Amino acid sequence: MPTLPWITPNRPDQRTGTALVMASRLEVRSLKDVPRFFRQSLVAWKQVKTAPGALGASLVAQPLKRTFWTLSAWESREQLYTYARTEPHKTVMTSLRETMRESVFTFWEVPVDELPISWTDARRRLAEQQQADRAGQPN
Repeated sequence: MPTLPWITPNRPDQRTGTALVMASRLEVRSLKDVPRFFRQSLVAWKQVKTAPGALGASLVAQPLKRTFWTLSAWESREQLYTYARTEPHKTVMTSLRETMRESVFTFWEVPVDELPISWTDARRRLAEQQQADRAGQPN
C-alpha cells in the first residue's frame, strides 16, 4: 500500500491551540480510473506542500481496492477551503467527479501538540462518519 508519510508544510503556532483536521476516504469506480486518480492526487499533494495554513498531510493509496485516503491538518477551516478552491486542486476535484464511486469526509479539531494525527484515529472517525452518513444523521 503506497503511503505518502505525514509532512509538515507549516509549523503550528503552539499559541493558537487547535488545528482543524480533515480526513477522507475516496473510492473510484473501476481499476482503470486508479492511475488517473493517483496522478491527480500527486498534483494536489504537491500543492498542499506550499499551501498557507497547512499544518500537515498524509496520503494512503490502496490501488487494488480502488481506494485513497487523505489526512490533513489546517490552521483554520477557511484556509482548508481556500486550498480546495485554488488551482490546481479545484480542477482536480471537478475533473475526477465522474470517476468517484463513494467519498466520505470528516472534520474535527485537535490541540496542535497532538499533531500528527494517527491513521488509526482517522480511519475510526471516517468509519463513524460513514455510518452516520448512511443513517442520514450528522456526526
